[in-house]
Amino acid sequence: MAEKYYAYAVARIRTKELGLLKGAFLEQLLAAKSYEECIQLLSEKGWGDGTTMDAEQILRGEEEKTWALLEDLVDDLSAFDVFLYANDYHNLKAAIKLVYLDIERPEAFFSHGTVEPETMLQAIREQDVSLLPEAMRAPAKEAFDLLLHTRDGQLCDVVIDRAALDAIYAAGKAADHPVIRDYAEMTVAAADIKIAVRAQKTGKPLDFLQRALAPCDSLDVEQLAKAAVEGQDAIYSYLQKTAYADAVPVLQESPSAFERWCDNRIIREIRPQQYNPFTVGPLAAFLLARENEVKTVRIILSGKWNHLREEAVRERMREMYRNV
Repeated sequence: MAEKYYAYAVARIRTKELGLLKGAFLEQLLAAKSYEECIQLLSEKGWGDGTTMDAEQILRGEEEKTWALLEDLVDDLSAFDVFLYANDYHNLKAAIKLVYLDIERPEAFFSHGTVEPETMLQAIREQDVSLLPEAMRAPAKEAFDLLLHTRDGQLCDVVIDRAALDAIYAAGKAADHPVIRDYAEMTVAAADIKIAVRAQKTGKPLDFLQRALAPCDSLDVEQLAKAAVEGQDAIYSYLQKTAYADAVPVLQESPSAFERWCDNRIIREIRPQQYNPFTVGPLAAFLLARENEVKTVRIILSGKWNHLREEAVRERMREMYRNV
C-alpha cells in the first residue's frame, strides 16, 4: 500500500482511537453496582445496539465493528492474517473433533479467519487436505490420524496448537512492520512459557515438550524444555537469563497474572504507533487495542455477573492503549 493510502487509513484510525476506552472508564465499570449498570454504561459509549443485555453478543458485535472498519480501510487484509491464525487453528481443531464425533456444532467455530469453517469440515470429512492452506495440511492430517488411532484429544490439540504457533511466527518473520514481528515473537514466547509451566506441573516428559514448544528467537526451547522437566525453579532460573526475566514474579503469582503481564507488555510496545502516520503499524495497533479492551470488558462483565470481589476482577484487568 502506498504511503499516501496509508496516510488516509491512519487518519481514519486516529479518529477511531478517540473512542477507545480509557482506564478511567474501566474504573467506572468496575465501580458499577450491577451487571445491568455496566451494560448501560457501555451502551452510552456506543457498545451494542441497545436491544440486548447479553455480554457475548455485545462483545462479538464490537469485534465485528473492528474488522468491518479494517475492511473499509484496506483492500488487502492479508497483512492482518497473523492476528487470525489463532482462530483458524481453533477452528481446525473443532472441525477435526466434530468430524471424528460425527456431530454438528456450528457454534464451535470462531468467526473471522482466513479459512472458512465449512472448507475445513469438507477437508477433514473427505480426507482431502489439499483444500486447506499448505501450512495446515500436514498438521491437519497428523492430528486427525492421531485422534482416530489413539482417541487422545490432548495429543490432537498439541499438534494443532504447535502448528498455530509456527504459522503465527512465520507470518511475523515475513512481515515488514515491527509491530507485527514483535506481536508474533511475544505471542509464541508467551505460549511456550505457559506450555512449559503447565507441563512441569503435570509431569509431562521431555518428548512432549519438544513436540509442543515452538521455536522463537527470544527463547531457546530446548533449554526451556529441559528446565520444565527438571522443575519449576529451573524454569524460573532459565527465564531470568532471557528477555522475560520480569515475568518470573508474575508467574510465581498465578497463570492469570502472567497472561495479564503478556497483554500489558504488548500494549506498551504498540503505544508509539499513536504517533506513526504512514505505515500499517497504527492499523495493527488499533486492532490489538480493540482486542485488548474487549478482553478487559469481558473480564469485568464476567466478574459482575458472577458477583466476584472487586479486587479479584481488578487484578486481571489490562492496561489500555490510550492511558491518558
